[in-house]
Amino acid sequence: MTAARPGWLHLGPRRPDDRRAAAQATVAVAGSLLVVLALGRTDWTSYAAFGAFAALYGRNQPTGRRLRRQLLGAALLTTCVTAGAAAGTLADREWWLVLGCGVVAALGSAIVVLEEWRPPGPLFLVFAFGAVASVAREPDQVPVALAVAAASAAYAVVVGLLSGLVVPQGPQPPRPAAPPGTRAQAGAPTPSAVPRGTTLYPALAAVSVVLSGAVSTGLGIGHPYWSMVAAVAVVTGRDRRHRWERAAHRIAGTLLGLVVAAALLLVVTDDVAVVVVVGVLQLLTELVVTRHYALALLAITPLALLMGQLAAPRPVGPLLLDRGVETVVGSLLGLAVALLGAALVARAGPLSRRTAPDAPRGR
Repeated sequence: MTAARPGWLHLGPRRPDDRRAAAQATVAVAGSLLVVLALGRTDWTSYAAFGAFAALYGRNQPTGRRLRRQLLGAALLTTCVTAGAAAGTLADREWWLVLGCGVVAALGSAIVVLEEWRPPGPLFLVFAFGAVASVAREPDQVPVALAVAAASAAYAVVVGLLSGLVVPQGPQPPRPAAPPGTRAQAGAPTPSAVPRGTTLYPALAAVSVVLSGAVSTGLGIGHPYWSMVAAVAVVTGRDRRHRWERAAHRIAGTLLGLVVAAALLLVVTDDVAVVVVVGVLQLLTELVVTRHYALALLAITPLALLMGQLAAPRPVGPLLLDRGVETVVGSLLGLAVALLGAALVARAGPLSRRTAPDAPRGR
């Protein structure tokens, strides 16, 4: 258990397949962005990038299981991008964005519980819907979003399949032996390996997303979906202590990442150079995200901002301020909702504790 929680000054253990997974994600994301850049359609960046995120699923899993996870991820991401584009055509889209992200968080969390998805949680689904829906769009952009996201997702799945054929699956670490007399030794699922139900976790994810989105939208902050993504990232924590850690890592890592982002946004202005830097940041993210969340956010933060600037450039100063404020707001609200949910479960008694979920393990 100590290795799974490395703390601030130590990295968690490296997994056998981390390098292959990182290379796979980098080829998928950077390759998709280079295509839209070559077509002269940087406004399609978000469609392509979120479709390519299908490559992130099924990490450190055998090829067959990874393919199944990536196909499901491709379908869900494409659906979220398309729905986000449709929401972007609506009047008062800011509030439709909040409601839509709440629905995505609930449904995505339910799928995570049922499928034991890796990486867990609906973070990428909420991110995809929120980022696309936050921009006003004409109705004729909806089929374009569908086509570009689907093509990018299909490419990512092919990259994942080929990576499994070219680079054999690394050896999986053995499961530690269960102590004598435990449920695990008797063949029963352990509480740490199986979510403790299927209703509370999706509800907590939805409430945290809607609450953080409503607060950010009501305050007039420029990118409310960043707050919603931060909230759902914290709720995804597997237990109370892990959620505290994720909130602290999310805030500290993002604030430090804004320093890196500020430098890169000022220096890297050529579109091709931006895609190259995005590829490098994606590689670094995948190498460390399962080992140290705050450290990964030093790459995730500039990665997200660079991709956003490629699609729709905005003044750098307000952009950085929005990212910092919304991350703090979303992380704290997500933590509050998660802790309140845990308290309600604890108060409900032993029967509820057998049926109410904690979040699944993972990223």
